[in-house]
Amino acid sequence: MQLTGQDLVSVRNRLSRANGQLAAVIRLLDEGGDCENIVTQLAACSKALDKAGFAIIASSLRQCMEDPSEAMDPKKLEKLFLSLS
Repeated sequence: MQLTGQDLVSVRNRLSRANGQLAAVIRLLDEGGDCENIVTQLAACSKALDKAGFAIIASSLRQCMEDPSEAMDPKKLEKLFLSLS
């Protein structure tokens, strides 16, 4: 499976957002930030990573529907999906 076009842009944007949020968590920890801000940023980072993972799986499902010869093993796809829950 290859991410292309808008799917690639969307996943990269989510991962960049997560990267920025994780950097903010580390900075807040280093600067003695308050717990509420740290947890809020950490939760946002986690959500961005989850959304990127789900976008990758959704792209794979679309590709399977468009070209069944490129289909991923359903059990493997299910395992990937469940790993994000």
